[in-house]
Amino acid sequence: MAEINVTPMVDVMLVLLIIFMVAAPLLTVGVPVDLPQTQASAVNQDNKEPITLSVNGKGEIYLGDSAIRYEDLVPKLQAVTQARGGMDERIFVRGDRKVDYGAVMRVMGRLSGAGFKRVALVTEVEQGG
Repeated sequence: MAEINVTPMVDVMLVLLIIFMVAAPLLTVGVPVDLPQTQASAVNQDNKEPITLSVNGKGEIYLGDSAIRYEDLVPKLQAVTQARGGMDERIFVRGDRKVDYGAVMRVMGRLSGAGFKRVALVTEVEQGG
């Protein structure tokens, strides 16, 4: 028999495709934050992936998916923005609705004091009304 049977290979590829289709949305969740709702319009985004800072309900700060200390916030952000092309990067701040208002403002004040000018708050669109 000189022919190659490709049926098992196709079966394996289809199973892998299904696994990746199910797993891909789970990889983009990031830090679980219960965002406040607002009627504000969306901010125009560049085609680049934005830098995201999250403050969860316990007041812990995350840069992307990794937890960072408040003291390390500016040096790490400066390193990320320099690697990506400069201080004019847009930074999205996601604050849990249960976190103290002062904790989010402390992070935003630190960013502003370090020279980051394009800082935006992330909210969810208000449902109804």
